[in-house]
Amino acid sequence: MSSGSLSKKKPSVLVLVSAILCVLSVVVIYVLTSLPGPNDDGIVILDSTNGTIFEAELKKYSSNNKFEAELNKGDIVKVEFERKNGEISLSINGKNGSEPYTGNALKSGMFTFTVQETDTYVFSLAGKDASGKIKIVNLSDSKNQAETTQ
Repeated sequence: MSSGSLSKKKPSVLVLVSAILCVLSVVVIYVLTSLPGPNDDGIVILDSTNGTIFEAELKKYSSNNKFEAELNKGDIVKVEFERKNGEISLSINGKNGSEPYTGNALKSGMFTFTVQETDTYVFSLAGKDASGKIKIVNLSDSKNQAETTQ
């Protein structure tokens, strides 16, 4: 009789706990791998040397960011942007009140402007599901003189 009662025993608590932990582990792994990673969406700031004021790659970027740069009267600033998807807006304002540029729904392109007064300038970048690249360079920086003449 003892061998027949062994086959009809209920599963042990240890087996049930192991099964529950296994299912929970699978659920946790699924949830964690489904979350966007740091480089899946947003903005990736790239190199900011050699006169580059700001350079970034956008991927499903839906936010607003501001970047500051000290510019001198007469500096020539080049803005390059490539929009693949979404909407990109950019405004450039001096803290003393100058407004060298404001643009909404930017498409791919490039422009330059000459700084009219020495000031701290705020570059405000906004996006709505935007993908692409933007690069802002002070061409008057001595390291970029070769780029200005090319």
